[in-house]
Amino acid sequence: MINFKSIKFGLKVQPPEKLTPEKLNKILKGVGIFALAVFLFFCFEIYVPINPFSHETIIYTAKKGLGDEEIAKELEEMEIIRSNLFFRIYGVLSFRDGVLQAGKYSLSPNMSMYKIIKKMSRGDTVKNTITILEGWDADNVQKYLQGKGLCKEKEFLSLIENNYSETYSFLKDKPRDLNLEGYIFPDTYEFSEDDNCLDFLETVLYNFDAKLNPELRAEIKKQNKSIFDIVVMASLIEKEVRNMEDKKIVSGILWKRLEIGMPLQLDCTINYITGKNDASALIKDTKIDSPYNTYRYKGLPKGPISNPGINSILAAIYPTQTDYLYYLSDGKTHFSKTLEEHNIKKALYLK
Repeated sequence: MINFKSIKFGLKVQPPEKLTPEKLNKILKGVGIFALAVFLFFCFEIYVPINPFSHETIIYTAKKGLGDEEIAKELEEMEIIRSNLFFRIYGVLSFRDGVLQAGKYSLSPNMSMYKIIKKMSRGDTVKNTITILEGWDADNVQKYLQGKGLCKEKEFLSLIENNYSETYSFLKDKPRDLNLEGYIFPDTYEFSEDDNCLDFLETVLYNFDAKLNPELRAEIKKQNKSIFDIVVMASLIEKEVRNMEDKKIVSGILWKRLEIGMPLQLDCTINYITGKNDASALIKDTKIDSPYNTYRYKGLPKGPISNPGINSILAAIYPTQTDYLYYLSDGKTHFSKTLEEHNIKKALYLK
């Protein structure tokens, strides 16, 4: 039997080399340099755009159902980012993986990967601007929204026929047989490609709710008036005069006419009935039998005739009390205390 322990191969085994402090420092320094290089490379990929000097804007649509990997590959193919791998790695490290939102985005090669991921995780999609002008009625709004492609034909007019008083308390005193004319708050709104006609209406009503703050509601209640009355009055003021000072004076005149039982006699209400836009109503039109005819019937018209802005609403709530009972406008508003004085001004300014 061969005893391997007894066999000598003549090989000399060298003892392990000692790790001196100098060698340890060299190793640590090398590791540190490597780590720094990796860190700098990572920062370069994440924070430096693929083309910082590009002026190109690219509209990218992230379709519903796409994951981070598919989005990253599409962005790389479109040459918006350098590496889809780093895009996904940073998404994980920043805890934004899985939260990139679908929609249409305005991107550019001059945007860093950091900015792109931040934008898409927030859902900062391309917005459409919708501007509702003060004094527009519901028909004007329908035509405008249809032209913008946000609402189909008559879709908006159909939606405003529904009852939203359970959701919005300011609508509780609005008669059920009236639509939302008067409550379509004039403002500029932004919408994404995924928003629809109902989204717009809900946003508008939410805006009205916010603008009519608790202080204003308390003042309306203090005056023993309803929100509906204020909206109707504001809709008249909106069509009658433009600047805030005149609005408040006209508001005082109209409320005074109601108190003394005098017909409001406003041409703007006749135009609402006829669909015309005349400076003054024809005598035959003032005889039309309509609850909106303020020549024929005393009191406020049946409902709002336009959608008033915040200034007209404030003027309706806070009228300026004067001795005036009449007014006319030729670009400038002229006020009178008596009918005789008013007729003289009519002859002078409305030749």
